[in-house]
Amino acid sequence: MRIESRQQLIECRKEYKNALDCQYKQVVICGGSGCVAGGSLKVYDRMKQLMEERGLRIDVVLQHESHDESIGLKHSGCHGFCQMGPLMRIEPMGLLYIKVTVDDCEEIVEKTVLNNEVIDRLVYHDDGESYVRQEDIPFYKQQTRVALEHCGHINAESVEEYIAVGGYTALEKALFDMTPEEVVKEVSDSGLRGRGGAGFPTGKKWAQVAAHKDAPVKYIVCNGDEGDPGAFMDQGVMEGNPHSIIEGMMIAGVATGATEGYIYVRAEYPLAVARLKIAIDKAEAAGLLGDNIMGTGFCFHMHINRGAGAFVCGEGSALTASIEGKRGMPRVKPPRTVDQGLWAKPTVLNNVETFANVPGIIMNDSTWYRAIGTEKSPGTKAFALTGNVCNTGLIEVDGGGQCAALAADKGAGAPVDMQTEAEVRAQNVVTQEPGFLRLRNGQLQALNGQRTEGDRPLCGLQRRRG
Repeated sequence: MRIESRQQLIECRKEYKNALDCQYKQVVICGGSGCVAGGSLKVYDRMKQLMEERGLRIDVVLQHESHDESIGLKHSGCHGFCQMGPLMRIEPMGLLYIKVTVDDCEEIVEKTVLNNEVIDRLVYHDDGESYVRQEDIPFYKQQTRVALEHCGHINAESVEEYIAVGGYTALEKALFDMTPEEVVKEVSDSGLRGRGGAGFPTGKKWAQVAAHKDAPVKYIVCNGDEGDPGAFMDQGVMEGNPHSIIEGMMIAGVATGATEGYIYVRAEYPLAVARLKIAIDKAEAAGLLGDNIMGTGFCFHMHINRGAGAFVCGEGSALTASIEGKRGMPRVKPPRTVDQGLWAKPTVLNNVETFANVPGIIMNDSTWYRAIGTEKSPGTKAFALTGNVCNTGLIEVDGGGQCAALAADKGAGAPVDMQTEAEVRAQNVVTQEPGFLRLRNGQLQALNGQRTEGDRPLCGLQRRRG
């Protein structure tokens, strides 16, 4: 259905939500790159085959209308618990099965899908305790998810499911209930800062582009060139909830008067590129992207550019040069991107995670966002846990804490066989002050810059550069 007015979007949201509610069970199999590499596509195919053989009604795509009860079978984005993949979440039980193989599928269908039984050997265990519900697992329990809220919960390739869980509500609000100045102010008041590493105030950047009232053309550019070794935060969002990025970029367009958007993604992320393309195509087909969106006269068109893998293209001016077909090299500033960016036009350039935060801010207001984190570091930050930790994966946590401590908490510290003394060097998200962490006698201890002889790496925590 093509959405041509606000009322039609409201009706579609209600219709899609009702259709989602008709799924009395949802089997959500992780379709992130890590789990795909571990065999999750084969698990999906086997589950589909087994349920069809038993005559169960399954929805592999969300129906556009209410219907008799069915089982939703879907690929989601990254669940974050990469160490334990392939992962399978079963709703409404909130159940998470780990390290699922094709051989487990028949037992899952017979016991869990048909009879609501929990298979204990497939749930997460730690220190003799089993965790049935995903939200109770320590890895997830201490997280606060905003950018990653729907990753691992909805079909990553379905615009209908995104709308059903509230997607494009923020765009609707920005178009119909707010002026561009009010949108900029809301983002500014939220305290959202660039999640690419530099931490520049997002609202200030948008205001600088919006101030170019006479500019005939402006651009919104999303930096998805995640070149840091071991980092995959942006990849997780692009693969798991691409519509949140599109919606955030469109809201930036409303705020600044831009009508063209570019997403720059490294070619080493083929699944992210594929899902972004699907998301753009489906948003255009639904009338939520393109010309005269919902009858407002607002137009916005999206394009994807794939980078060739040059690390330097993660820098803003090098990135825009690459989009233009030039050699990706940083330029001397000023002029800055907000004044002369892509094709020398005023340009908003933020990274994936920054744009993914925007819909929640507009929908819930800046006060809601500021209540998360600390006064100087409102909101959340996503991190990739890599290296010698118990649980590698993707996390999103409140801002303001030392990264080293976050790595220890969410990654469950060092492996049991690690030596009794080690250290982590990290940086505070906002203050850039160095922080240290030591494992001594099995206990993780925060240090104040003191190192002792024999310290060695304990774990790694990755964040994006500016």
